[in-house]
Formats: sequence, structure tokens, C-alpha cells
Amino acid sequence: MSHGFDATRGNPPGILLIRRIRGRNWSLQTYRYVVLLVTFIAYACYHASRKPSSIVKSVLYPDTTTVNVQRSWPLGEVFVREELGNGGNVTGGRSKYRGWAPFNGPDGTSKLGEIDVAFLACYSMGMYVAGHLGDTLDLRLFLTTGMIGSGIFVGLFGMGYIWNVHVFGFYLAMQMVAGLFQATGWPSVVAVIGNWFGKRKRGLIMGVWNAHTSVGNISGSLLAASVLDYGWGWSFIVPGGLIFLGGILVFLFLAAYPEDVGFPFLDDPSSAVETVPPNDVESQSRSSSVGSGTKRSVGLVQACLIPGVIPFALSLFFSKLVAYTFLYWLPFYLSQTEIGGEYVSVKSAGNLSTLFDVGGIVGGILAGYISDKLHARAITAASFMYAAIPSMLAYRSYGGISRNVNIVLMMITGLFINGPYALITTAVSADLGTHSSLRGDSRALATVTAIIDGTGSVGAALGPLLTGFLSTKGWDAVFLMLMAGALIAGLLLSRLVVDEISEKAAKRIPSSDAQQGRGDPATQPLLTNKK
Repeated sequence: MSHGFDATRGNPPGILLIRRIRGRNWSLQTYRYVVLLVTFIAYACYHASRKPSSIVKSVLYPDTTTVNVQRSWPLGEVFVREELGNGGNVTGGRSKYRGWAPFNGPDGTSKLGEIDVAFLACYSMGMYVAGHLGDTLDLRLFLTTGMIGSGIFVGLFGMGYIWNVHVFGFYLAMQMVAGLFQATGWPSVVAVIGNWFGKRKRGLIMGVWNAHTSVGNISGSLLAASVLDYGWGWSFIVPGGLIFLGGILVFLFLAAYPEDVGFPFLDDPSSAVETVPPNDVESQSRSSSVGSGTKRSVGLVQACLIPGVIPFALSLFFSKLVAYTFLYWLPFYLSQTEIGGEYVSVKSAGNLSTLFDVGGIVGGILAGYISDKLHARAITAASFMYAAIPSMLAYRSYGGISRNVNIVLMMITGLFINGPYALITTAVSADLGTHSSLRGDSRALATVTAIIDGTGSVGAALGPLLTGFLSTKGWDAVFLMLMAGALIAGLLLSRLVVDEISEKAAKRIPSSDAQQGRGDPATQPLLTNKK
């Protein structure tokens, strides 16, 4: 019985138009490519719209005891610090060298930290609600709304420059509302990818796909830095417009569920179909045992009881604390730290910081590939977190020797920090969201992703906030906090690491008892049920 289900209900208008022009349906593989591309662009837009605040920090709050004197250098513009003769008194205004009230006072770094934590706190709290909504509502429309809303409020933050606003509450409010809209993104895109791809090569596929995070950071940095000379507000307005346009792209071309465009539920073993003729789309969707209109969502408590959700969520708390501290503060750190005996400009620091994300792209792909080969998500994630500790120590100790040394160490640090963060938020979340204990109910995908990434986002809010205070005591204190966070993130996965090692040891000594134990889904490792 169809229960009035419309087979084309989830069909995006852009795809319907293309199919009418071509006169035939797409293959399953074509849909997968389109889904990968659209969700990649969508989340790259999300991250691009988060990056401007890190780029403009040194403009909103310059060093109040020094000024920048331009010196020529073959590799780009460089500014050398010289002491102010007036005690460092600066006032708000449009000059990019004098700061912007209310961020240019003695408590400027603290206020910038509060802005970051306001965004991330609303983002993390909104994540839990967004995950449940994502499993209840049409993912395409939900994601579209989130992107358009994010674009509006990111742009409004930048309009504070155009309107000459110097009220701290205005910027705080804009960031808080933007954080709520941004919470719609991650649970939605991971759920869509989980709907279209099984577990067999999910680590590698999602590792490559997760490059959107770093591509977004790089694009956001370059975009924000490129318009900085026109006024810091444009560094928000332009990325805000970008994510707004991205929302329109999602509305037009994102098919959230395979069954909505004529394919059976892909977690069903009978879902080997590659192409469905256009006139069979409706009958195929109606005959599917699990349609997008009939799936039920799970509650937060039930999702938390899935084996592995809580340990990975707590580990991501500390992993994102480290990653987001670099995301929000690395350009500021570069502009305030001597590199080869000189200081880079704010614009050059923003451009230079993108290389951290280049290393992150490699780290995400490498972590996904290794975890697929080893069939061990926890071992891979923990190993990367432990390796991040000496890499951060080396970057802090030797990054100031020269620009080339700084670049190499920055990329290595990005590789080890973003690798496990990318793995947990993508492949691990998708694995747990389709865990066998759910009996194939993919409506847990967005909820599980929201629990894991929402908990991680609380850490992401805490890291930049603590950095705002610790940076006044010196950057050594900040790096000590980051290394401690990486250590704890690895230790929290210890039990899962032991379980994975034990499972691998048991496979070397086959026993009838071990084979009989395969029936209990609550005791299965993440990659046992490969699709």
C-alpha cells in the first residue's frame, strides 16, 4: 500500500528538469557523484562562512602597544613591530590599523573569545535539536533553510562595519543566531552521505569528501583576506553571500534519499539495482520496504546507547577543542609571532594559515584510508591524536626559525590534528548511525551525528574561549592546553582500542564460540557489518 506516498516528493527541481531534458533517469552511480559534489560544496560554504572571524581578529584588536611599519620582503609584505610613543592608546574607527570598538580595548582578546564561544555554544546546543529534526524533516529543505539563514546572519555581522555599529551586544547576537543556523549543516550532510553509501569503503570515501572542511577554511581565508582592504565588514558579507547561494544549489540539486528518486533503501541487501527506468520510478519507490516518508527517527537516549557513541563523542570534545582553536586563532597567532625575525601582516597571516588546512586534507584522507585497511576506527583515531602532541610541540618550538620551517611544521600539525577529527565526524558517525543494533533504521544517522559532533562542538567552544584568556599569559600556555587536549582525546578511546586489538587477535585463533557470538549486535565492532 502506498499510503499516498509521492515518489517525486524528494526529487529536487533541478534534477527533474535535467531528467526531462535528457528523457531518461540517472544511474545510481551518477546520483552518488551528484550527492558527493553538492554536499561537498554545501559544507565547504559552511566552513568558509566561519573563517572570517579568525582573519579579522588582528584588525578588530591590533597590538595596542605597538604599530606596524611596512618593510619590503621578496616573499610578500611584512610588518615589523615598533613601540608606540603615546602609550598604545587607540580608538575605534574605520582605520584597519586602529582596531574597532568595542574590541580594541584592554579586554579585546577576551571579547573576541566571547564572540567565538557564543557562536560555538549556540552551534553545539542547536546541534542536538538539529540532529533530531534532520531525521524527522526533509533533509534537502532543512539544509537549504540552514544555509540561507547562516548567510543572512553572517552578512549582518559584517554590516556592523557598514552601519558603523560599536555595540558589543549586536555582534554577540549575530554570532549566536548564526551558530543556531550553522548547526543544521553537519548532521544533514553526513546523514545524506550515509543514505547513499555503505560501510565497505566509507572511511576512504568520506575521508576524501571531508576535504570540504579544509577547502572551506582555505576558501574562506582567501576570500576574507582578499576583500579586507575594503573594510573588515566585507570579509563577512562576501562569505555570507556565498553560503546563501550554496543553499539555493542544495535546494535545486540535492537528492537526500535514494528511494525518493526511485532506488530501494541501500541498507537492504536487495539494493543492487543500478538504474531504474523513468516510468518505474513511482512503482519502485512505492514497493520499497522503507520509504523516506515512512522511516521513524530514534530518540537521543536510544542513540546514546548505541555502542561506541559516548566514547567517540567525548573524544571528539577534546579533538575539536584542539582543531577549532587553530581554526579561530592561528591567523592571529601568526600575526603576533616572529617568523624568521619579522612579523607578517594580517592579510599574509590569513593566507599562510590556509596551509594548516592543506595538511588537514591529507590527514583526513590518510586516516580514512588507514581505518578502512585496518578495519579499526578507534586505533587510527587514537594514534593520530597521540602523534599530534609532538607535532604541536615542534611547531611551537621551531616554527619561528623561518617561514619555510613554519609551513612544513604547520602542515604536519594540521595532518595529525584534522585526521582523527575528520574520521570521527564522518565515517565513525555514519557507521554508528547505521549500527546493526538499529536493525537498519537509517533515521538514526542525523541524530547520532548530532550527538557526536554536538558534544565535540562544546569542546570547540571551550578551546577558543580559553585561548582568549591564556594568550594574555603567553602562547606557551595555549599550546600546553592543546597538547593536554590531544592526550585526553586519545586516552578516551583506550577501551575501544583494546576491543579492536582483542578482536583482531581473536580472528587469528578462530573458535566456534567466537563465531557464535556474532549474533549480538551490541558487541560488534564498527566495521563487522560491511556493506
